[in-house]
Formats: sequence, C-alpha cells, structure tokens
Amino acid sequence: MYTNPSPQQGDPPAAREDAQPTGVLITNLGTPAAPTTAAVRRYLAEFLSDPRVVELPRWLWLPVLHAVILRLRPRHSAAAYRKIWSEQGSPLLVNAQRQATALESALAERWQGSVKVALGMRYGKPSIAAALKRLQDRGARRVLVLPLYPQYSATTTGSTYDALLEALTAERCVPELRVVSGYHDHPGYIDALAASVRDARDKHGQDGRLLMSFHGLPQRYCDAGDPYYEQCLETARLVAARLQEAPENWALAFQSRVGRERWLQPYTESLLREWAESGVRTLHVLCPGFSADCLETLEEIGIRAAALFRSWGGESLHYIPALNDRRDHITALSDIVIGQTQDWQQANRN
Repeated sequence: MYTNPSPQQGDPPAAREDAQPTGVLITNLGTPAAPTTAAVRRYLAEFLSDPRVVELPRWLWLPVLHAVILRLRPRHSAAAYRKIWSEQGSPLLVNAQRQATALESALAERWQGSVKVALGMRYGKPSIAAALKRLQDRGARRVLVLPLYPQYSATTTGSTYDALLEALTAERCVPELRVVSGYHDHPGYIDALAASVRDARDKHGQDGRLLMSFHGLPQRYCDAGDPYYEQCLETARLVAARLQEAPENWALAFQSRVGRERWLQPYTESLLREWAESGVRTLHVLCPGFSADCLETLEEIGIRAAALFRSWGGESLHYIPALNDRRDHITALSDIVIGQTQDWQQANRN
C-alpha cells in the first residue's frame, strides 16, 4: 500500500530565498526521434538490448536481435508510429514534457519555486543523464526520481535504477537521491483514473463494459518475483471499487504480447474477441499503467483493438485517454513529491 513517508499534513511553508532547490526527475520509457524505420531501429536497438527487458543470455539474444528483429520489426513499428505522430512530435514525448511543465508549476504554487522538475527518458532523448545534469545546473543537490510507472516492474522502474547508477558513475559530487518505486494504490492516482472513466462515459454514454488493459509481461518474470501482476490487480480493484462497478461489468487484461512464450493473462485481444462474440456491443478501455498516451494506447488500443473489436461483432470501443497532464493527475503527482521530500523542505527552511 502506498503510504506518505512523512506524518506532516498540508503544504510546507516557503523555503528560504537562498535555499537550494529540490530536484524532481520524472522519467518514462522513451520514444524514437522520428516515425522512420531508421529512427525506430536505433530506438529498438537500445530498448531491446536492455537485459532487464529481455532476460535471455546475451550470447543467445543479441545475435537474434541484430540479425532478425532489427531487420524486420522497425518498418512495421514505424508505420504504426506514423498513424499517431503529431506536428509536435511523438505523443509520449509531447505529453511527458507537458507533465513536467505542469508539475513544476503546481509545485511552485505550493512551494514558491523551491522545486525544479526535469524530464528524462530511459531510452532515447532527453536521457536520464542529461536530465540529472539539467537539475544540477539549476542548483539541485537533492533529487527525487519519480518514474511514471504506477506499477513497479524490474523491466521499467528497475531499469531506471540502472540508468541512474550509470549516469552517476562519472560524477564527482553525487546528489542525494530518492526513487519512488511505484504508486499503484495512491489515492490521488486512483481518484484521477476513476474520474477519467466518468468523463468518458459522460461523453460517450454510460452503457458498455469497462476493460482495464495493462502492458503485458512474460509470466516467468512474475514467477521469479516481479510484483507487477499483483500491483496491476490491486490498481484495477481499487478503480472498480471507486466507480462502484458491478463485478460482471469490468475486467482486467494484458496487452502488447510478443513472441511465443506465455505472458500474463488474460490477453487483451482474446478478451475483446470473447466479449464481442458473446454479444457485448459497447466497450470502454482504460489503460491504467500508462501515465501518458503513447503508441501502445493510441495505436494498439485506440486504432487496432477498436478495429478488431468491430470485426468480431462489437459496435464501438471507446479508448479512455491516459491521465497525461490532467489537473487531478498532476495534483496526485505533486502530492507524491511532497510526501517524499517533506524533510528536505524542512531542512531548507532551517
């Protein structure tokens, strides 16, 4: 269960004018620099070379990655990216930048400018190392790292730890660091998700089932101790309870499966087909594990899954946007930052 580590309540008083700011580094997965085959290939090479992501012996995996995967997959992925790319660029990067700006503004209102926020991506740019340097250049000597993965997995938050340590190996003066390992049951996060469902139903109608689709993970990762599955279940249960959703009207599933091995189940596509063929006509899909809209939400669910649902007999699949920079989401994130750094702010006031 998420708990506030500080017993203090409310917003802290303003810091001294000469106090060093607290740095907040928000991170996400990353994105190709452009929706082209070459750019996607570079991105996937970095992403899929991470031993946290693909837990296979390097001598076995890397030849397959470079001889097969990176020859075939980038073209297909680039085509998918082109369907969602905007004039501003990659939706994930655009949304993450807006989150960083909104979070710094929200914290400035509560702490009068004593907190600086920077964005770093685990793969691609801006890098985690560059974001850390930006915070240090802005005077931060204490940094809270907030990976925007509500549910912890070694493949995401764990990999962020690795990138942080690598970025600090060349530092002479290492900043004091804290890392938020997850916030899958944080009340503000749950409230924001429930509010987004209500907003979608107000727009598209109250009828239809609710599917909460999380990114998948190989089953063996969880069998080895990764807590991701249980945290996804808890998030889904809490959202359903907040909405007072009838048990028969909602379900949880896992998307984005690749390869032949067994991943977390039920699979999103399989459940969509089962529901459509059994007579379900309208569906609302929420993706609680994605803090910002990206390829997996906009293209995989909003375009591909919607088309499949209709092809199997369904009538309408309404994708519920990620929380992005919604005010209630930014408020929840700022509450997490405050809860994790109250003692740092107290030190700045002394």
